[in-house]
Amino acid sequence: MIFLFSLFFVLIVVGMPIVFVLGVSSTLALLFITDVPVAIVAQRIYAGLDSFTLMAIPFFVFCGAIMDVGGISRRIADFAGALVGWITGSLLHVGIVMATVLSTISGSGSADTAAVAAILRPEFVRRKYDIDFAAAMVASAGCLGPIIPPSLTMVVVAMVSNMSVGALFLAGFLPGLLTAAGLILTSYAHAKRGGPQYREIEPFTLARLWKTFWAAIPALGMPFLILGGIVGGIFTPTEAAAVAVWYGLIVGMFVYRELKLKDLPMVILRSAMLASMVAIIIGTAAMFAWLIANADVPRLIGAWFQEVATKPWTFLLLVNVVLMLVGCFMESIAAILIIVPILMPIAISYGIDPIHFGLVVVMNLSIGMITPPYGITLYVSSAIFQRSVVQVARRMFWPWAIMTIVLLLTTYVPWISLIVPQMAGFLN
Repeated sequence: MIFLFSLFFVLIVVGMPIVFVLGVSSTLALLFITDVPVAIVAQRIYAGLDSFTLMAIPFFVFCGAIMDVGGISRRIADFAGALVGWITGSLLHVGIVMATVLSTISGSGSADTAAVAAILRPEFVRRKYDIDFAAAMVASAGCLGPIIPPSLTMVVVAMVSNMSVGALFLAGFLPGLLTAAGLILTSYAHAKRGGPQYREIEPFTLARLWKTFWAAIPALGMPFLILGGIVGGIFTPTEAAAVAVWYGLIVGMFVYRELKLKDLPMVILRSAMLASMVAIIIGTAAMFAWLIANADVPRLIGAWFQEVATKPWTFLLLVNVVLMLVGCFMESIAAILIIVPILMPIAISYGIDPIHFGLVVVMNLSIGMITPPYGITLYVSSAIFQRSVVQVARRMFWPWAIMTIVLLLTTYVPWISLIVPQMAGFLN
């Protein structure tokens, strides 16, 4: 296993994409330090993908693409503008509210970041906002995608841990809203210290709010369809994702009439590319995790944690530190497939609720989406705002601090994550 981990870290340091890091290190470990036939690679990759629950991922990705092309994102942006456009620093707040609403539809942080950045960037430039801070806030708001349901990351955590997807979805509601509120307060504090450009606001009127809300009702109906179906026991998560795709097609083609038949091949191709990228990562990570399990690494790590962390709070502190570091270097789904099977049994042995612990994992890895060198939403936002990653990362401290504070609150006040699943009857 020393060979496997050494090769893994060397390949990460030299900048190889994580999917190749996982595949190459696993295959070479099989060839040089075990007598297992290399054909097992294909078998374990297939086994890692052979899950009905995982079928929800391509459907949610497709739903997000339909949302972007079908006019759903723009209606949500208009409604967000009417809701918070009258507050100092209005555009920053619009971006956060928009990302929060989009999070209840797509489940993908990078897709939400791209949609918000593409729609709002011209207005940020026109009003002469601090463009680096704006890009940092949009990237941070994109991190709400994995926290607020439906979440692709939560689907994978639930599958690996054999827990209820619906319960984990509901656990993310309150922490996600707390994070969004914290980001809005950060934006407001920045705007109050800024120049006159941040005072350019749109007057609040009930007529405009009602008009934009009425136009956005078909778009806002999607999260209620997804979550209502799952929580009510009508759909499985995979079935809910498939129904959401059909709902998005109907809204985009026949209600908003912005999605045309000629657009569908492009939307399908883009969705297939993104879903296949996720699938390849899941497959190679499953192979890597299988090698680790065969080498008895989970037992050794568990023994180390139990020796070092004698109390649940010290265990959770160590987990937060480790996962935040891992999130800087690894894609979330790959990290979950490797780490959660190791840490979840230890957490349960400390008496920590698995739903609570699963959400702590998700929130840690969400913060990793804005921290270099991996930082996927940081890269997406920087690219669309046409700024370098370094320029945007320099303005990331306060958003990162707010997200970390909410993470610590959620970690040590389990009620924040468990109250909604309890009210829905998932927990006793």
